[in-house]
Amino acid sequence: MEPTAELLFYVNGRKVIEKNVDPETMLLPYLRKKLRLTGTKYGCGTGGCGACTVMISRYTPTTKRISHHAANACLIPICSLYGASVTTIEGIGSTKTRIHPVQERIAKCHGTQCGFCTPGMVMSIYTLLRNHPEPSLEQIMEALGGNLCRCTGYRPIIDACKTFCKTSGCCQSKENGVCCLDQGINELTEFEEGNKTSTKLFSEEEFLPLDPTQELIFPPELMIMAEKQPQRTRIFVGDRMTWISPTTLTELLEVKFNYPQAPVVMGNTSVGPEMKFKGVFHPVIISPAGIEELNFATCSHNELTLGAGLSLTQVKYILGEVIQNLPEEKTRMYQALLKHLRTLAGSQIRNMASLGGHIVSRHLDSDLNPLLAVGNCTLNLLSKKGKRQVPLNEEFLRRCPSADLKPEEILISVNIPHSRKWEFVSGFRQAQRQQNALAIVNSGMRVFFGEGDGIIRELCISYGGVGPTTVCAKNSCQKLIGRPWNEEMLDAACRLVLDEVTLPGSAPGGRVEFKRTLIISFLFKFYLEVLQFLKRMDPAHSPSLADKDASALEDLHSRHHSSTLKYQSVDSKQLPQDPIGHPIMHLSGIKHATGEAIYCDDMPTVDQELFLSFVTSSRAHAKIVSIDLSEALSLPGVVDIVTEEHLRGVNSFSIFTNPEELLRTEEVSCVGQLVCAVIAESEVQAKRAAERVKVVYEDLQPLILTIEEAIQHSSFFEPERKLEYGNVDEAFKGVDQILEGEIHMGGQEHFYMETQSMLVVPKGEDQEIDVYVSTQYPKYIQDIVASTLKLPANKVMCHVKRVGGAFGGKIFKTGILAAITAFAANKHGRAVRCVLERGEDMLITGGRHPYLGKYKAGFMNDGRIVALDMEHYSNGGASLDESLIVIEMGLLKMENAYKFPNLRCRAWACKTNGPSNTALRGFGFPQVGLITESCITEVAARCGLAPEKVRTINMYKEIDQTPYKQEINAKNLIQCWKECMAKSSYTLRKAAVEKFNSKNYWKKKGLAVVPLKFPIGLGSITLSQAAALVHIYLDGSVLVTHGGIELGQGVHTKMIQVVSRELRMPMSNIHLRGTSTETVPNTNSSGGSVVADVNGLAVKDACQTLLKRLEPIISKNPQGTWKDWAQAAFDESISLSATGYFRGYESDMNWETGEGHPFHYFVYGAACSEVEIDCLTGAHKNIRTDIVMDIGYSINPALDIGQIEGAFIQGVGLYTIEELQYSPQGVLHTRGPNQYKIPAVCDIPTELHISFLPPSESSNTLYSSKGLGESGLFLGCSVFFAIHDAVNAARRERGLSGPLKLNSPLTPEKIRMACEDKFTKMIPRDKPGSYIPWNVPL
Repeated sequence: MEPTAELLFYVNGRKVIEKNVDPETMLLPYLRKKLRLTGTKYGCGTGGCGACTVMISRYTPTTKRISHHAANACLIPICSLYGASVTTIEGIGSTKTRIHPVQERIAKCHGTQCGFCTPGMVMSIYTLLRNHPEPSLEQIMEALGGNLCRCTGYRPIIDACKTFCKTSGCCQSKENGVCCLDQGINELTEFEEGNKTSTKLFSEEEFLPLDPTQELIFPPELMIMAEKQPQRTRIFVGDRMTWISPTTLTELLEVKFNYPQAPVVMGNTSVGPEMKFKGVFHPVIISPAGIEELNFATCSHNELTLGAGLSLTQVKYILGEVIQNLPEEKTRMYQALLKHLRTLAGSQIRNMASLGGHIVSRHLDSDLNPLLAVGNCTLNLLSKKGKRQVPLNEEFLRRCPSADLKPEEILISVNIPHSRKWEFVSGFRQAQRQQNALAIVNSGMRVFFGEGDGIIRELCISYGGVGPTTVCAKNSCQKLIGRPWNEEMLDAACRLVLDEVTLPGSAPGGRVEFKRTLIISFLFKFYLEVLQFLKRMDPAHSPSLADKDASALEDLHSRHHSSTLKYQSVDSKQLPQDPIGHPIMHLSGIKHATGEAIYCDDMPTVDQELFLSFVTSSRAHAKIVSIDLSEALSLPGVVDIVTEEHLRGVNSFSIFTNPEELLRTEEVSCVGQLVCAVIAESEVQAKRAAERVKVVYEDLQPLILTIEEAIQHSSFFEPERKLEYGNVDEAFKGVDQILEGEIHMGGQEHFYMETQSMLVVPKGEDQEIDVYVSTQYPKYIQDIVASTLKLPANKVMCHVKRVGGAFGGKIFKTGILAAITAFAANKHGRAVRCVLERGEDMLITGGRHPYLGKYKAGFMNDGRIVALDMEHYSNGGASLDESLIVIEMGLLKMENAYKFPNLRCRAWACKTNGPSNTALRGFGFPQVGLITESCITEVAARCGLAPEKVRTINMYKEIDQTPYKQEINAKNLIQCWKECMAKSSYTLRKAAVEKFNSKNYWKKKGLAVVPLKFPIGLGSITLSQAAALVHIYLDGSVLVTHGGIELGQGVHTKMIQVVSRELRMPMSNIHLRGTSTETVPNTNSSGGSVVADVNGLAVKDACQTLLKRLEPIISKNPQGTWKDWAQAAFDESISLSATGYFRGYESDMNWETGEGHPFHYFVYGAACSEVEIDCLTGAHKNIRTDIVMDIGYSINPALDIGQIEGAFIQGVGLYTIEELQYSPQGVLHTRGPNQYKIPAVCDIPTELHISFLPPSESSNTLYSSKGLGESGLFLGCSVFFAIHDAVNAARRERGLSGPLKLNSPLTPEKIRMACEDKFTKMIPRDKPGSYIPWNVPL
């Protein structure tokens, strides 16, 4: 077979012809590196985050139809694109031509913050609109299901999409036959009359209309090609791999006969990740293209036959049609399959993955195989030797040679029989997140009763996620045949299945007891479903469903999304052009949405640029015996490998007086520490060589991973920190009751969408070097690079245009990565780029500190806590980093909103062999706040009082004093609390929840309200100083620079608002280029919620200096323009440039005395959340959240609401689904979005209401505003306590008394196992110590 001359496809309407195509190339690097289309982003490389979404369009000559689907560019081999048309974000609109309505609306509805995920979001919605110009809200939610966003909390993105729906403002759910708009559900009652408030952040009337006739047409050349060109096999040969694309069935069989071991790839969603992450390599890949015999569906009188080449999206559509056209009893199997297809992966993966690929891959957590396995399905196989049918059964799934495909065979199609009368089929699954998450356990179950006598004739049960592949409970089913469908049968079935489907305690994936419980919980659900069916079909003879069991069958609360926002309108006296207080769009919003916003890795390749890749330690505590670089150095393209020897004398840098090593050579103290760095001509070459570096280790003892182990070995950083107020020991003597408790809280990954990225460019003279890096702290990068290169800081310039999310994770570790990259660039005199892959990033960088909190509380019977003694332990990891400051800030904020008259709190940072943990949004407060709220909840339970009563009685009164003796006025805290209780109709809803819980045994609702006092300040005046530089040019335009970094929080937008107000000029006159150590030196890190505050005051200072200088000029010509004034000033030799400076907030803290004034002001708030849980599976749904915040005078309500919502959803993730898992050897298991789940669009509350208190007092902050970056995150724990409330309700009903200990995050596993019942009692339990667990909680 001759190699094909060229690969031909279209990108954005332009023809692309690739002569020497490498079959290993994916579309994403091809777009970014070869075509320089950098709008499509790299987020994870596994198809799990949606940042690389593009639209693929194809023409099918037989049907004469063009199909459009969204797909993940990171998984699409370019060889599979022959004859296709690719549309990227650049192809649908730009600021240079015209922007597309989707781009405009997502920007103007404030649906972008850091903007890194925006192109993917836009492409998902754009593709939906190409197929459905007026989509339903359900279609929108489905289209966004495969896209992750870490900044916005999704609400504004949904709002933007809703503007394309037929009905916009309505939630589209007629409850009790009344529309929500008529009921006033979406209308908030006004509290104080005369207060001017606004509820809209954008005006829909101004939006461009969607005009489908204006879209790019499908290239006619591709249509002609598809119609006229003779179909022949296409072959592309690369250095290591050959890609063969047969276009007819005969050719496919011939190729498979010649290459029997080659995999058949359709969507590359299974083979692709295996090759990339598991080191599997295939020299030949067979990829059938447009073969009709693989892409068909036929429905006969007794079965549905589906072609193996159909995508899962096509299967979903076909099943929907079949269900509508056939009688209900024939479609039970199809309904079960369709239910699974709705939650399987994201829409991009469903569009790419094929049915045949899904079946043949036989993944242990496959969602469809357990169902197909119980449905008597058959697989139609074909090879050159002829046809064959094999049953899709346990033998096939276990890959028994007699029941499997032979190497030369192809799966052509699958026959799925119709259900019969008296036959019932159901599928079940439970995952860490409701959608776009692999199942922890899933199941398919089928029962057949010969007739209406309720006697079992056939029974099939299979499970996924509980073994190396799908497991069928054959023997159990056999023993149950002939039995009636009743409680005794169910009891026997549970015991039989548990005996047959066994899981060892050390099973991969962990969660062993949870999985055992799900096995029988699903069986119980199936039992009830069938009972319900039997009753419906034969009411006279079938037993009734017990009232209490009905709730097990209902889906969790689901209504369409609605939200309301309320903020203060600007003062009528304010000048019309003054932008302060208006909801102004993020300045880069449109560029985010068009892909024109440039991030670090979007910068064009520099001439002779090299790429750097790190080799990291694979042991948690070991001596390095030897490092062998020979094989790596011999590979093509490898230029050098930097080791500790090269860095002699500069291999460490002090962070807060604590020296941190850059590269390790003698000993490693956690997995993921940097050992050496490979420099090569390309990214692929650097990564390949890094895998070939051989490091020999000798393990060292002790291996300390958990906080408990650190306490046992007294392994701590620095001495303890302590805060004491009142006389605790004395106070304990006079209390009514004392309780002791503890709570453990897991860590959190930053999961910024843009991974760590940097480009270092040596200038070639005077040893100058430019560092372009995605960081929060340019000064630190400048310092560490200068130190490593032994240069003065004035030779090293650090530039940051924008950062694709950071949350505290782009400070110290980024500096170490940048120093090594700069060393390589300096050594070779060539530019060096380093961009971490998602898995590397998660492994190397560390995250939020896991915490263990112990408390002893003395309280009165009315709930007043009189004495509180606390201990905080944080897991700092292998090096100090910011751990000490985190525990200090935790101590200073631990009391949250409460006044404890006698308090002692001690804190330790544990030194372990885990990754070095660091700053993450909230900086210690989300952990210590949860510990305090847990204590409050337990006190309430002991007193028999409602938690909100105990919260109220212990809350700060108006003028009060904190434990470190700083004065506080808590008037607005009390106001937020009262308003939140009122706006959320707490009392009414509490009664409704109790009523619901009394009627539903297996579903429970919970409601919780939590107050917030978040102190703002960095504990020292030095850390909050800021500077700015403002130039006025002679045409009247202004350039402003300041020390803050644009991380997505909109600080640049706010700075331009400040200049606009101060200089009284339109915002369009003012420009901001980015942040650089060249323009503003010695800046502080951007974090701690003060970036806009302090830099805004510096910018304001510069503007006032300029105005003062120009006052005489302006007074001479008051009607003049800025152009006139600038020219006049220049003519009179008056400087038009000024620096501005803010020396920082007065701040001090003395740890010796435990007294000080560390904070400048407090942000107050309260949140009320309602959830519903499924007691059988542990699933939960966030039904509604109301948030009230005191934010002073908002500079930009749109940005401020965005910060609160985004932080809140990040907090919901922290407290409910984000779970880091480590092996007992300290290796991180969760290294990407497939294993680590951040909230997706399905996790946001169905109803979200946010309102701001009217501003009350003026303060000396920037225009009396408040910093809001971090405070909202803690409010996510209102969901934690609402779940806690629901679990408590379940336990009370089951007669379980005694304190309930729930740790964070409250995952489905913890929820299910806390709702103890007959099923949790039935499962076998492993004795601790009798097995080695798969994971340990750090």
